[in-house]
Amino acid sequence: MQKAKVYFTDFRTVAFGDGLPAKLKKLVKAAGINKMDMDGKFVAIKMHFGESGNISYLRPNYARAVVEVVKEAGGKPFLTDCNTMYPGSRKNALEHLQCAWENGFTALTVGCPILIGDGLKGTDDIAVPVAGGECVKEAKIGRAVMDADVFISLTHFKGHEMTGFGGTIKNIGMGCGSRAGKKEQHSSGKPEIDPELCRGCRKCYPECANGGLVFDEVRKKMTVDKNNCVGCGRCLGACNFDAISFENDNAAEQLNRRMAEYCKAVVDGRPNFHISLVLDISPYCDCHPENDAPILPDIGMFASFDPLALDQACADACLRVAPLPNAILSDNMAKTGFVDHHDHFVNTSPESEWRTCLAHGEKIGLGTREYEIIVIKTE
Repeated sequence: MQKAKVYFTDFRTVAFGDGLPAKLKKLVKAAGINKMDMDGKFVAIKMHFGESGNISYLRPNYARAVVEVVKEAGGKPFLTDCNTMYPGSRKNALEHLQCAWENGFTALTVGCPILIGDGLKGTDDIAVPVAGGECVKEAKIGRAVMDADVFISLTHFKGHEMTGFGGTIKNIGMGCGSRAGKKEQHSSGKPEIDPELCRGCRKCYPECANGGLVFDEVRKKMTVDKNNCVGCGRCLGACNFDAISFENDNAAEQLNRRMAEYCKAVVDGRPNFHISLVLDISPYCDCHPENDAPILPDIGMFASFDPLALDQACADACLRVAPLPNAILSDNMAKTGFVDHHDHFVNTSPESEWRTCLAHGEKIGLGTREYEIIVIKTE
C-alpha cells in the first residue's frame, strides 16, 4: 500500500491576519476535501460536544469552519454524536443536546443542525457489516450517522486512560456506536441492575427479546436472568434512572480491536474525510466531567482521507515533543522508581495501550500506518 498523505499546519497566526478557523479551512481544502462530491448530499460531521464540566473539547468555531467548507461545496451538513453508555449528561438525546448547547454548540453558532445519531434513548441504531471483522461481524451504529451520504470526522486528539489516546479511530468507532454498540466494544459481560436505583417502571422490559429481564413482583424491581441475557445492551438505553450498568471488563487490546472494526463499519463504502486537532492535550477523555492540565504542548492541525494514517501521524507528533510541567505526565516521570516506557501516553496511564488499535486497523484494511506529512503554509 502506498503511503497516505497527511496534511499539517501549526497554530501560528500573524497579527491582524486570518484566525485559526480560517487556517483550518485552508488546510482541509489543500488536503482535498473538495474532491468529494458533496453537492446536494447529506454530510455527517462527527465530533464530541464535551461532557458537562469539561472545557478541553474543541470550540464550536472549528466546527463552523468545516460546516462552511461543506456548504461551499453544496453539501447539507449536520453535526452529530451518539449517546454515551455511562451515566452522565449525554446519555439520552435531550440531555446530550442540552449539554451541547451549554458548551456552545447550537445551529446558530455552528451554522447547521445538530442531530444525535442514535436517537432519543440511544436505541436507534442499524447493524452494519464489518468487512474483514474478526471481533465484530455487525457493528451497531447510530442510524443518522449511516443515513448520511458523506462522512467527515472532526477530532480533538488527547490522552485516554484505557486506549492511550483518543484520536480519529476512537472518535468514529466508539463515538458512532449506539449505546448498545459502545457496550459491545467495552464489555462482553451481562448487565447489573441496582435495586436501589430501579423504580420498577418496566420501561426496559419491552427492549429485551431474549427473556433476559424478569420482574420481581414481590420487590417490584427488575432483575436479570443471565442464562437468557445475550448482553445486547438495549435495556441500558431504556432506563431513565441509571439503574442498569455494564462492567468495562474487556482488556485494552480487545477494546482497541473492536473500536477499529467499528470505525471501518462507519467509513466503508462512502466518501469520508478526517481532521484531527492536537491541542489542549488533556490526559483523559473529553467524556470526563473535568479536565486536568495538558500533558503536552499544542502541536497543530492534521487532515487526511486515511483515518489510520492520521492517528499514527498525530501520535508520532506527540511522542516527539517534551512533556509540559505541572501535569500528571511530568508528575509521574518525577516519581521515585518511575519506569520510562518511552511513550507519553503509557507514561501518563500505564494501564493503557494504543498500538494494538492501529495494528489491527491496518490488518483489516482500515488504512495504512505509513504516511508522508505535507506541511501547508497558510500565512
